[in-house]
Amino acid sequence: MAFEEKAPSYDEWFLKNRNVLYSEVRLIKYFLEKYWVGRSLSVGCGSALFESILRDEYGIRVTHCLEPAEGMARIAESRGFKVDRGRAEELPYPDGYFDTVIHNGIIHYVEDPLKAMREAFRVLRSGGQIIVAWVAGEGSYGILYQLAGTLGSWEPLRRIAPEHPYPIEFIREAKRWPTADEVKELVESVGFTRVEFAQTLTMHPRYSNNYVEDPIEGFDRGDYVALRAVKP
Repeated sequence: MAFEEKAPSYDEWFLKNRNVLYSEVRLIKYFLEKYWVGRSLSVGCGSALFESILRDEYGIRVTHCLEPAEGMARIAESRGFKVDRGRAEELPYPDGYFDTVIHNGIIHYVEDPLKAMREAFRVLRSGGQIIVAWVAGEGSYGILYQLAGTLGSWEPLRRIAPEHPYPIEFIREAKRWPTADEVKELVESVGFTRVEFAQTLTMHPRYSNNYVEDPIEGFDRGDYVALRAVKP
């Protein structure tokens, strides 16, 4: 499993693509600042790179982290987070425990997205929010990732790919690259309401690391999309 064996490579890619990283962090920050966060859970926090930037640079603290990959979890712990081990489909928390649940970039990798969404719904209090962020399947990054995964390499795409493309090992681990409509349908199918979107990375992937973008509403032009929805 790439997230076990190559955990440090994950951060290395983000740090080579610093402007992409901060554009994505600002997308998560957009909803966390717009709405009350409260007791919060980052499901599949990975190395907690995003969570540490939110905490250290923007004063937004994610109170709980969950990660199945031991290598990633150890890096997250070195950044000062308490990390529970577990999977999105089987959250080790009681009903209604959280005010906010974050699924940042994990929908590509979970075995059962419907079960994972039901678990997020279960552990949220009434009025609590879920924030789901992902590489949109219909966007330029999503299309490139699907092509690279099919080809098994970035080499045939070098002319149009970013200077530092997402490691192919992590692309091979992905199980899906859903569209905005598919994710909206998923969250609504378990009972979430009041869905809204924000987006970033509106430049072609070859140029999106040129500067940091502030998020904009909607999902029609960004390659990284976030959805916010509420448990009634």
